[in-house]
Amino acid sequence: MLVGGLGTRLRPLTHHIPKQMLPVVDRPMIEVVLARLHAHGVDDVVLSLGYRADVFAAAYPDGTCAGVRLHYAVEDEPLDTAGAVRFAARHAGIDERFLVMNSDVLTDLDVGALVRFHEAHGAEGTIALHEVDDPSRFGVVQTDGDGRVVAFIEKPPRDAAPTNRINAGTYVLEPSVLDRIPDGRPVSIERATFPAMAADGTLFAMDDGGAYWIDAGTPATYLQAQLDAVGATSAIAPGAAVDRAAVVERSVLGDGVVVDEGADVLRSIVLRGAKIGRGAHVVDSIVGPGATVGDGATVDALSILGEGAVVASGTVVSNGRVPEPVA
Repeated sequence: MLVGGLGTRLRPLTHHIPKQMLPVVDRPMIEVVLARLHAHGVDDVVLSLGYRADVFAAAYPDGTCAGVRLHYAVEDEPLDTAGAVRFAARHAGIDERFLVMNSDVLTDLDVGALVRFHEAHGAEGTIALHEVDDPSRFGVVQTDGDGRVVAFIEKPPRDAAPTNRINAGTYVLEPSVLDRIPDGRPVSIERATFPAMAADGTLFAMDDGGAYWIDAGTPATYLQAQLDAVGATSAIAPGAAVDRAAVVERSVLGDGVVVDEGADVLRSIVLRGAKIGRGAHVVDSIVGPGATVGDGATVDALSILGEGAVVASGTVVSNGRVPEPVA
């Protein structure tokens, strides 16, 4: 599981914590991902770590998470996606067929079906595909009638994409793939390894059959993942306090959150210990741990408040970041 990214798109939430440890409703994102894998029979996972590897070890000191045994492979320097896969697999002594998954992808993909497809086609590697409206943020995958990959195009312009079926971030790989990846230097699996395998005719891909799928690594998709999870309701932690004259709709409130009189929280995430002041408005936004939205203030339009951030009373933050991320 690839867990080494800096989470820059979610700053300032990720200034001190890896994005995979951010909550999805009531538990860290990585626990949601691992629980779904465990439900498909996965019981051992190697985490390919980089940024703040210590946070994971501290969170799971017994080396287990969601019923899965964890192994840590910590890079000294970023090795990109293929380099990270090789490093983690070699570190763990993997010498048989294995799965690779992006850690910020939330999906109910049938992993067993993906493995069976891989076996039936005698593939060296198999990619799960998902259909999207706009493929320009992703790797687009063209296949022939048998599912063999004929082209792998990373992040094409929307009007030039030959298909809207994208690389969904879950792979079944044979150990021979590791020999394709140069050791000790950054290599992209999307831009180097997969195109080479496609050229050799050993890479296949399978549609996910309309499975739920979201890349929760951006503010918009991280927020959307929460809204998908709660549906038309809200998830309010038992330790949160919401005034009877406040309005909370289709939102997630963490433990210790306080929402004062006359405030409204709409389609938003308010993380543990944050306070929403009297008459304040939080709409379509993310309020980080321990942050404060002052009385009568407005936070809207996909704004993000980092840990301990303060929005002064009566001020407006619209599509903003507090504090502003440092490049």
